[in-house]
Amino acid sequence: MRKVILASALLGAVSLSFATNGDNLIGVSPASRGMGGIGVGMPVGPTDTIFRNPAWMSYYKGFNMSFGGILFFPEVKAKSNFPTGTEASATSQSKMFVVPEVGIVHQINDKLTFGIGAFGVSGMGVDYRNKDINFLNMHTTFQFMRIIPALAYKVNDAISVSGALHLAYGSLDMGIGIGPINLGGGQSQTFGIGAQLGVAYNMGDFVYAGLTYQSPVSMTYKRVFDSDLNGQFEDLKLTQPQELAFGIGVKPMDNLKVGMDIRWINWKNAKGYKHFQWKDQWVIALGGEFKPMQRLALRAGYNFGRSPIRGGVKDTTQNKTIPNFAAQFSDFDIAVFNLIGFPAITEHHITLGFGYEFTKNFGIDLAYKHAFNKKVRATDSSGAMFVEAQNAQNAISIGLNWKF
Repeated sequence: MRKVILASALLGAVSLSFATNGDNLIGVSPASRGMGGIGVGMPVGPTDTIFRNPAWMSYYKGFNMSFGGILFFPEVKAKSNFPTGTEASATSQSKMFVVPEVGIVHQINDKLTFGIGAFGVSGMGVDYRNKDINFLNMHTTFQFMRIIPALAYKVNDAISVSGALHLAYGSLDMGIGIGPINLGGGQSQTFGIGAQLGVAYNMGDFVYAGLTYQSPVSMTYKRVFDSDLNGQFEDLKLTQPQELAFGIGVKPMDNLKVGMDIRWINWKNAKGYKHFQWKDQWVIALGGEFKPMQRLALRAGYNFGRSPIRGGVKDTTQNKTIPNFAAQFSDFDIAVFNLIGFPAITEHHITLGFGYEFTKNFGIDLAYKHAFNKKVRATDSSGAMFVEAQNAQNAISIGLNWKF
């Protein structure tokens, strides 16, 4: 019975079902999000360059500032007959989240450009309190933000290089209850640091290419979970993974540009994620922008990344460890955790957007993203128990932009 309680409680340990590419947003600025999240291989806007590939900051002149955010609407559902054998289902009551962003890009001189931005890049939560799904009585929230100061250096008219620090803030609250037992330790806040390198190539505003690398960011959330029911809350180590990305773009006409990015996200070697058995992702982003008039930009895109969480038949031997939890868990326990509490399973995304410049100094960008419903199901080795999750998403983002 103790193992059943532990496995059930673990479901709510972390809930990052913002989940677009794993727990990463496909892009931060509405210009990028309207084009499927591209921005590594070609410039799509000053603010996005800070996060996606800071080398493209050299492309923008003068002083650029923007702020805005994303309204995120997930539709997360769970179904299971674990642990009672009686099938039940529920829909998470967490329906809307706000993700902020702000960025400044300033050209210091002909060679050097500085940028700084603050972006919410991951986070969400599930709320299954008072829902008929046998064992769940939880509400969880997670927030992950990166503050990024960056420098870009223009080597010549074609090549720019960059370096950036990623100052990370994370907040985790595991509000988990199994009947009268509370296994969550309340909100935990922590900080981490990472780095990013980038290079951009611009051949006469006709052909573009870019390459960027983001280092892992190690995070430890203190006293968040009591895995062995001894009244002592344990830490959870969760490292945001390293990423390597390459992109290309082309501008065949003055009013048309298209691009493609390919990103590798190394979930299976990131502490925490690898223990939750996440697989690496190869993400493909495609997008384009057409300007029917000088002030108006119309955008569209597509983004695909196979779910890092897989279903199938799972072993029930409880011999897997998760740092720094004292208890051990089976493959099926972990599958239950992923699919109920951590359903980062969406794969296909379509995006639309537009931008309009009201004056030479002020403009606005809007974008819409839809992630198609994805279902993943896992069973135990006997086939008697199962767990299933569905996740679909809609999101609207807006950015207000100034340049001088």
